[in-house]
Amino acid sequence: MNIPENLKYSQDHEWVRVEGNVAVVGITDYAQSELGDIVFVDIQTEGEELQQGELFGNIEAVKTVADALMPVSGKVIEVNSDLESAPESVNSDPYGKGWMIKVEMSDPEEVEELLDAAAYKEICE
Repeated sequence: MNIPENLKYSQDHEWVRVEGNVAVVGITDYAQSELGDIVFVDIQTEGEELQQGELFGNIEAVKTVADALMPVSGKVIEVNSDLESAPESVNSDPYGKGWMIKVEMSDPEEVEELLDAAAYKEICE
């Protein structure tokens, strides 16, 4: 299981990479492996202001549908449009091509409340 040290993690299995005041968000390697083959990523929240813990989209796998929750509060400023034609990139490259949204954070301090790699690894074991 791949848990990069340079990211922060939510208890709901989303990861965050901070780039200035923007958070790049996706689901973790653990989450994609638990879901199985991802066939569709449905994110209709671009331009919306959402709070930490609110639903930003759905991830459909062959056997289930999972909620994607905001790890930090802010405005969804970009959705990864490549996922429309290649949702499987969430499985093959969850921390790269499989990113889901970019969020302009309204409270960057929320990142400090997220888990580091060691703490996230503990909840996955």
